[in-house]
Amino acid sequence: MGQIGRLEIELFLIGGSAGSLKVLLDMLPAVRPDLTFPVVLILHRKAGPESMLDILLANHSNMGVIEVEDKTTLQPGTVYLAPADYHLLFEHKSLLSLDCSEKLNYSRPSIDVSFQSAADIFRGNVGAMLLSGANADGAEGLAYIKKSGGLTVAQDPSTAEVAYMPARAIERGAADHILPPGQMASFINNLSVSTN
Repeated sequence: MGQIGRLEIELFLIGGSAGSLKVLLDMLPAVRPDLTFPVVLILHRKAGPESMLDILLANHSNMGVIEVEDKTTLQPGTVYLAPADYHLLFEHKSLLSLDCSEKLNYSRPSIDVSFQSAADIFRGNVGAMLLSGANADGAEGLAYIKKSGGLTVAQDPSTAEVAYMPARAIERGAADHILPPGQMASFINNLSVSTN
């Protein structure tokens, strides 16, 4: 399991909206493929039958990228992408489910919904990062993770294409760390315990 101080990371979440895709495409190539935990992406995206976002992300990652279906099993060293028009929930530490209840913060998937669900299951063993975005979705969820004892990160708003989302989280005191995109991959890598 990943560690920072005494904290063992069993899951890492990344939430984002407008302006976050470029950050991910720059960051993912530098993230280690042997992470000891899964990475789950909750991105605001439009529903459409021809979405190729999972393929785009896979082409920029050394890890496998899977778009989540209902009852998807989590594996370490894998990136999981929340599908458009569904909330992503955690049933237990190794199982994801999908929900089509009403939108939250005008969003489905909602970052808040997934962050809070993960915190309820993983408690202090979850890390989460909130990237660029144009609404406040994710700020409450990041605060919830922090209150649950988890590790929280916000993108430095001065580096965000749209600063609103990470700025709201920082204003709430929800971010343990504030990072520019260039430091994000190494931060995630350092949470993973070497198997050597």
